[in-house]
Parts: sequence; C-alpha cells; structure tokens
Amino acid sequence: MPKRLKPLYPEKLKKINKITTALIWWVNGLAHIAITIALSVSVVMFIWLFVHDAYLAFSNQNFAHGFLHALGTLMVLWIVSSLILAEARYLQGEPIGVDIFVEISLVVVLRKIIVFPVQEITPTPIEIASWVGAALALGAVYFLVLKARSHLESPDNA
Repeated sequence: MPKRLKPLYPEKLKKINKITTALIWWVNGLAHIAITIALSVSVVMFIWLFVHDAYLAFSNQNFAHGFLHALGTLMVLWIVSSLILAEARYLQGEPIGVDIFVEISLVVVLRKIIVFPVQEITPTPIEIASWVGAALALGAVYFLVLKARSHLESPDNA
C-alpha cells in the first residue's frame, strides 16, 4: 500500500475538504450516468442510421456507394460499443486501459480510409498515404500495447 501524503490544505479546512470531495464523487457519478445514457442513445441512433443507409443503397440501386456508407456507420457503432465496454468496466472498478483509446483511434482511421471512395472531394495521394501510415502506426502501437499487457498479466511476472 503506497504511503499517503499529508493533505495540502490547512487543518481548519478539513470539514470543507470532506464536503468538497464528496461533492466531486457525486458529480463524477452523475457524469458517468450521463455518459452511459448518451452512449446507449447513440447505439440506437447509429443502428437506425445503418438501416437508413442500407435502405438508401437498395432503393437507389447504388450498392457500392451505399455499402461503404453503411460500413462507415457500422464502424462508428463499433467505436460506441468499445466506449460502452470501457465505461462498463470502469463502473465495475477496472481502470480504463490505453488499448481502448488506441483501438478507437485505429477504427476512426480505418473508417476514414474506407469512406475515401465515397467522399465528394477526392483525396490527394499524400493524404491517402498519410492516413494509411497512421493506420499502420496505430496498428503497431495496438499490437505493442496488447503484447505488453499480456506480458504483464502472465503468471511468470507475478
């Protein structure tokens, strides 16, 4: 157990500090309730958007364009799902790992690459190369983070 540091506030403010600390915990709890509700609502919205994208693809008979839009929507839904999982784990007392943020960043970059063909403005080769490079770098970082976590969690390191 780490050694506790001496409080940085004067002893006379101990009561106010206790109240302030309790208030901060309540506000944090309310913030997590709001985050949970917002993420839940966004799941419904992105499912609806996916259905709408699929309907437009079939009704306009523009399958390739519609498929890429729908796939982009599904990837945003994947991001929201990852955030929900991270929030649920956090609410159960687990720390939020860096891997979730790397995963989300990777999905955002991959989504951008996937929707390049359906953008109104054609990206330059340098822009495409930059996004592909970012995807490769994030993929490498994600691999290293997972490898480090599995190494830390292995029984040999206990």
